[in-house]
Amino acid sequence: MLSIIIFLCFLVLALFGLPIAHSLIVASEIGLLPSDRLGADFIVQQLVTQCQSFPLVAIPFFMLTGSLMVGGKLGQHLIDMLTLLMGRFHGGPAQVGVLSSTIFGGVSGSAVADASAIGSLLIPWLKKMGYPSAFAAGSLAAAATIDILIPPSIPMIIYALVSSASIGALFVAGILPGILMCIGFMLVCYVQGRRRGFPRDTSPFSWSLLRKSTMYAMPALALPVLIIIFLRFGIATPTEVSVMSTLYALIVSVAIYRDLDMPRLRHAILDAGLATSVVMLIIMASSVVGWVLTFEQLPAAFVDFAKTTLGEPWMIILSMNFIMLAIGMFIDLPAAVLLLTPMFVPLASAIGMDTVQLGIMMIINLSIGLYHPPVGTTLFITSSIAKVRMGHVVIELIPFYFVAFGVLMLFSFVPAMTIRM
Repeated sequence: MLSIIIFLCFLVLALFGLPIAHSLIVASEIGLLPSDRLGADFIVQQLVTQCQSFPLVAIPFFMLTGSLMVGGKLGQHLIDMLTLLMGRFHGGPAQVGVLSSTIFGGVSGSAVADASAIGSLLIPWLKKMGYPSAFAAGSLAAAATIDILIPPSIPMIIYALVSSASIGALFVAGILPGILMCIGFMLVCYVQGRRRGFPRDTSPFSWSLLRKSTMYAMPALALPVLIIIFLRFGIATPTEVSVMSTLYALIVSVAIYRDLDMPRLRHAILDAGLATSVVMLIIMASSVVGWVLTFEQLPAAFVDFAKTTLGEPWMIILSMNFIMLAIGMFIDLPAAVLLLTPMFVPLASAIGMDTVQLGIMMIINLSIGLYHPPVGTTLFITSSIAKVRMGHVVIELIPFYFVAFGVLMLFSFVPAMTIRM
């Protein structure tokens, strides 16, 4: 009963435009008002308790690493290198955006940061070259979500917190779907570029410029490799890796690029702090709802209902995907992960699905909501940068949706695709 009251209150508040985290907190307060045993002090206790997890320390450090690396000269050097490599192919300039997002995925772990940083650099350039504004915005809105599949990934850390899955195992398992998504999106750019005659880079190719750009971009290429090596061979925990990645970003910015001054450092710290606070507030707000779900034994009831009604494992997996897609269209990814994981982990265990496979399936699924209306965060960001109506961007995104759904189905129904550490 409490869960139903909280859900209805949350739905009404969210529809009226109250931020997701605030809607969850207020809905929890309203839902627990009739209870004599669970008062405001219980809500505060749950809000604080959820944040006392050591792995969460990795979030601000990975955020700061991304702010330091993306905010300096690294982004431009990386784009220069990729332009020299890919610019002459059909749809090459758009493929540069996809590859940039994939590589930056190994730096920041945040799709929103990727869409803002890469979009600000590439969308004006693509428009200047003659690409339609809607296609430029759509390709980068979709590509930015690769960021949360390539390690490090903030949503994977959140999922691991709730599901007790290994963060390292999730990071390793996220590499293959990220690469497949990258290849699929690049193929879309190639086909569209060839079919619609998009312009290509016609400047003379220079090996010396390529060598120079590659040398400058090497720190960005090396960081995700180092993260995987440290995790795969047990050299450091994910939290320790996050601290070392921040130290790495500081050394690279000071010693190699020499573009880190006090104003930029202050700006990077503030950006990382604000981004972390948003994620942490959502984690705190979801904690009360998660406790109520457990208290009323809804996950167990949900498992019994799904097994009785649907029966076959493939039907249950398909139903979970439909639910995640529907939730992801209206709720931000971190909040959706926190709300759905307690319900789906017992169900996945009941049908023999590994928690790592479930996590990859969930991240791929909910990432589609980031560039799908009505609450598509990367879609809003790139549309505003390109100064184009969101509806026009969605039309250009249709082939990207097909690629994403194909990858989603592959990792949902083929367990062997999920790489184990």
